[in-house]
Amino acid sequence: MPLLDHAPKPWDPDAAFDAFAAWSEERGLSLYPAQEEALIEIVSGSNLILSTPTGTGKSLVAVGAHFAALAQGHRSFYTAPIKALVSEKFFQLVDIFGAEQVGMVTGDSSVNADAPIICCTAEILANLALRKGAEADVGQVVMDEFHFYADPQRGWAWQVPLLTLPKAQFVLMSATLGDVTRIADDLSELTGRPTARVTGVGRPVPLAYEYAMTPVHETIEELLATQRAPVYIVHFAQAAALERAQALSSVKIVSREQRDRIAEAIGDFRFTTRFGQTLSRLVRAGIGVHHAGMLPKYRRLVEQLAQQGLLRVICGTDTLGVGINVPIRTVLLTGLTKFDGQRMRHLTAREFHQIAGRAGRAGYDTAGTVVAQAPEHEAENAKQLAKAGDDPKKRRKLVKKKAPDGFVSWGKPSFEKLIDAEPEPLQPQMQVSHSMLLNVIGRGGDAFADMRDLIRASHGTWRDHLALERRALAIFTTLRAAGVVEVHDDEPRIRLTVDLQPNFALNQPLSPFALAAIDMLEPASPTHALDVVSIIEATLDDPRPILSQQQFLARGEAVAAMKAEGIEYEERMELLEGITHPKPLDELLTAALAVFAQSQPWVSDFALSPKTVVRDMWERAMTFADYVQHYGLSRSEGLVLRYLSDAYRAIRQTVPEEAKSEDLLDLIEWLGEVVRQVDSSLLDEWEELLHPTAPGEAPVAPPPPPSVVANPRAFRILVRNELFRRVQLAALDRADDLGELDGPSGFGADAWGEALDAYFDEHGAIGTGADARSSRMLVVDEGAEVWEAQQILADPAGDHDWRIWATIDLAASAEAGAAVVRVTRVGRL
Repeated sequence: MPLLDHAPKPWDPDAAFDAFAAWSEERGLSLYPAQEEALIEIVSGSNLILSTPTGTGKSLVAVGAHFAALAQGHRSFYTAPIKALVSEKFFQLVDIFGAEQVGMVTGDSSVNADAPIICCTAEILANLALRKGAEADVGQVVMDEFHFYADPQRGWAWQVPLLTLPKAQFVLMSATLGDVTRIADDLSELTGRPTARVTGVGRPVPLAYEYAMTPVHETIEELLATQRAPVYIVHFAQAAALERAQALSSVKIVSREQRDRIAEAIGDFRFTTRFGQTLSRLVRAGIGVHHAGMLPKYRRLVEQLAQQGLLRVICGTDTLGVGINVPIRTVLLTGLTKFDGQRMRHLTAREFHQIAGRAGRAGYDTAGTVVAQAPEHEAENAKQLAKAGDDPKKRRKLVKKKAPDGFVSWGKPSFEKLIDAEPEPLQPQMQVSHSMLLNVIGRGGDAFADMRDLIRASHGTWRDHLALERRALAIFTTLRAAGVVEVHDDEPRIRLTVDLQPNFALNQPLSPFALAAIDMLEPASPTHALDVVSIIEATLDDPRPILSQQQFLARGEAVAAMKAEGIEYEERMELLEGITHPKPLDELLTAALAVFAQSQPWVSDFALSPKTVVRDMWERAMTFADYVQHYGLSRSEGLVLRYLSDAYRAIRQTVPEEAKSEDLLDLIEWLGEVVRQVDSSLLDEWEELLHPTAPGEAPVAPPPPPSVVANPRAFRILVRNELFRRVQLAALDRADDLGELDGPSGFGADAWGEALDAYFDEHGAIGTGADARSSRMLVVDEGAEVWEAQQILADPAGDHDWRIWATIDLAASAEAGAAVVRVTRVGRL
């Protein structure tokens, strides 16, 4: 029976609680005392701060909150920090309440946005609250992972609704909140509702804590032998997680029967990258790897195998488990310090409890274990001391192993202190931006008073308030100077002179600038399509690992060139400081943004960042695997794919149809197919959000992408890129590299060398510009099973009398998920 059918009519709090408890029992979920207490407060109309350990069923309380709001005819919002968690909750709520009752808005997707239950990121609700204020149609707010309130960059979005939505009932949830007295008091004052706190309750699955002095591999073997698997081994670097997993592959983790079950579950899943081949070997041995740098399909596979109970060890980072219900019996921490981007530091109590709370899951375990591994030098010294026994001479002769350079000291006392420590109080983080001011002014009324009240009500000190007021006045001055706002003597005094689009500050904020910049380009330019791509890329978030590697290679090439020119070391080092990753159209876009900001100053809140990833990959005619290998990004291939996927959506959504030339349409098709063939889950997820269906039982292994030959236009471009890659190598006379590509199919380095020698006897160079890679330079005879292709070489004289002949096997291409090109001849027409 659907949950909403249990709702009492007319509304009655006691009947509503009983109805929800009965529905929960029907699903085999008996309410814990803390859940009962929380739900009683919610149906009674109180605000609720729910700070209970992981595994105590906060998600079920959230469902009960939405049920109560829906039954009373109130509109409720569920917010979370990441889009993946928002979409996961969206599908869960659709399954419970029905597709017509639930919508989602994440900034780049909008589904059923007028539904009575909305799942969204925190920024979406914050901007809605700023735009509508007290009149916003928000009856209830459920904020998940509320500890993000203290995030320096995003905390403002968790705070703004608490200051601007007096009619809403709030449910704030996190496992690690600390002292929330001020938040609770301010919330009661704003809403006129009592604010209940349910916190400090015992875990339904108790935790035991241990400090291990044995070497890591011995600790793991002991945990496996004592039936405390699955074990999640927490590292604070992705490389360390993979290294640990590979080191464990020599240990017998699972039985032959378990290996067979894993192989059956995996089925025909395609491990398409170099890292994927490593992961395939590991998971078949019962060892998982999980971190943010992996392809989504690999992470999902590990999660599904873990949920099936098929993985006994998972090596990963401390990012596992944000919204993911993976059964873990034991958490093993390899350290109690982490690098936070600036320095090595001790884990905070909040971070420790977030990680430790993953151990022991209700419904799976009766107990959980948290183990901290002693530092290697401490364990080694203890081992030597034990060997020396009570002999004073042997003890005096001991040479203690020193801690490594840069080690931030920690040990058993640190571990015990963290176990007993309460999470640190949340520190408020408030910001004032152009978009915030514009949203407040856009709602009408006395914008000056509204903004002043917002700042003074914010959870900071008077010094914080003063700094925010100064910032707001400075922003208002720029808006007034740009003519975006004007001041009148009547009411409202401050008015906008422009109409804000309905989704202002919700989607990509630099998109309007991108449209203006695209209009500046010359459509007839041979690089027009790539320049459009560069404009869009400049508005996207920086994929730092990629840019770092681009800079590293650029500096390496520059050093080699400077050495060849005889430049001295000191001068080389000075010159290197100015070398960064490539930034196409940097000067043009920087100047254009300065002009654009004069009329739309809010773009100054956001950084324009010229870069080239999509363009770089296209110009190098590389496959995804080639690109990852070229820049050494195997540990970050998930980030590379996420960036390519975001770029694909941004180009499709932002660029007007009239600006999409045939060359740009080709590039868009190519980019979409690259993403789809590497991991279709990102695009599938996007399409599912736009056209949702009720969720079904997810398979263990994600399904393969559609056949690469099913999209003829995209496949032609893949063929063209494969052949143009050979043109680029031929232009550099790199017969050995060409032999590596085509040797397996019978056209090796010797054959390429002879052909290139003959070509360069007649022509001085091979062109590689835009004209050389155009579709006019490729002739394809598309057969049913095999394509025959001729790539024309661009010689200086324009004779076009030399070509590369090749065949493309469609069946082999479909199996490989890429264009399988076999060169058969290179020579004169």
